Amino acid sequence: MSSFPFTPSRRSFVAGTLALAGSPAAAMVAAPDRLIAGTYASRGGAGVVPLAGTAKGWSAGAPAVAIRNASFGVTSRDGRFRYLLDESEAGTLGIYDRALKPLGSVSTLGAHPCHAALSPNGGMLAVANYSSGNVALWRLDRKTGLPVGAAQSVAHRGSGPNQRRQTGPHAHWVGFSRDGRTLHAVDLGADAVFAHRVDPASGRVTGSDVAYRATPGSGPRHMAWHPRLPVAYLLAELANTVTVLRADVDGGFTGGATLSTLPAKFSGASYGAHIAVNRAGTRLYLSNRGHDSIAVFAIARDGGLSLLQHVSCGGHWPRLFLLREDRGELLVANERSGNVAVLRVRGDGRLSEPARGPAIAGVVFLSA
Repeated sequence: MSSFPFTPSRRSFVAGTLALAGSPAAAMVAAPDRLIAGTYASRGGAGVVPLAGTAKGWSAGAPAVAIRNASFGVTSRDGRFRYLLDESEAGTLGIYDRALKPLGSVSTLGAHPCHAALSPNGGMLAVANYSSGNVALWRLDRKTGLPVGAAQSVAHRGSGPNQRRQTGPHAHWVGFSRDGRTLHAVDLGADAVFAHRVDPASGRVTGSDVAYRATPGSGPRHMAWHPRLPVAYLLAELANTVTVLRADVDGGFTGGATLSTLPAKFSGASYGAHIAVNRAGTRLYLSNRGHDSIAVFAIARDGGLSLLQHVSCGGHWPRLFLLREDRGELLVANERSGNVAVLRVRGDGRLSEPARGPAIAGVVFLSA
């Protein structure tokens, strides 16, 4: 197994990447930029909403009302297929073409699926089921985009000291290694990162280990890889911290420094949500729900972190955000205020004050 982990495929369409050279104005593109926004029906969301971006800003189109509770999704590398999650009690994975025409749907074999990842070669798809605490894995036909055979369900085990949130496992993030032989899964309820060993030929998990034990009660939620170093960054939702993890050759991790994602003087309730690294591997971005901010960290040559900035998210309850290299922007899905805020990214990677952006009720997900 390679000691240099694969940058999870979700970042190519969810977090995006951003070069830190040149002005935002120079990065603006003439042709409209197209994105989609997923929404929660419980927050008034009407379905998946198309977004169009020009030099004048972003606008929302008519929603695809049949696609409900799309909390996350991934797009095939050739852009032909979208895989969108319906985060409901009976979790569903919907397969669509680029124009959101439905091609098929399957059960995620669990409750409230919240994250997905494609393998490096596009031949496997994994999903994290939050409420049921398990991971589902499919082989895919890359010509049709559809699953081949039945999915495999891999159950997590474990709990934490937070009696409201950690009475059992809650899988919250998945990502493949560079060679496709390890599927890492971050579990909020178990305070752990699991390493599931995958046979690429069969597309089946053959064994599982705990890759990293997080601080009890911290509730790890998402992880992001450095683009070159054997380093990952683990965001803890309940503790509001980010931990530097050094990748071991066996798929495990050794924990390094842990830093708060919040200002030192803040004492209110807040929960970490999303994390992303820019393409240059020099900046790390995280969202704080409650403090309603984006934290920006500088990444040193050895992968270490130092805080640069906190800036308003431009709304309330920033769930997922999207870095757009071609536009020099960071777009934030503010769930409770129902808007997509627009923050300019400066030449040094810091963020400018936000513009509110288009109104989209219950927005939780953004994707190219």
